[in-house]
Amino acid sequence: MAKKDKYSFFEDVYEVVKLIPEGRVSSYGLIAEYLGAKGSARMVGWAMNNAHTLEEVPAHRVVNRIGLLTGKAHFTPPSRMQELLESEGIEIENDKILNFKNVVWNPNEELEL
Repeated sequence: MAKKDKYSFFEDVYEVVKLIPEGRVSSYGLIAEYLGAKGSARMVGWAMNNAHTLEEVPAHRVVNRIGLLTGKAHFTPPSRMQELLESEGIEIENDKILNFKNVVWNPNEELEL
């Protein structure tokens, strides 16, 4: 991937996140890898910190690599992330998605490059 400014990268992240189907989740790292920026999961996280207010970006569907709701602090109230996921049929206990492997959406496998 050619070096991009962070705002272009953020827009690329948002476009991928918009593709995550209802009832599925992806991780910061999987999105970074898909965008050709493996090892930039934190940068995807920064993009998601800004996305929770963008209605067209389902930011609640992006979690960490083991299914923890690490982005919940950026929702108002913080329980909103879990509420949105549960409304899509995703089961959560102690801020962690149950059966994470069954609901994870990997853009590297689901999308054509």
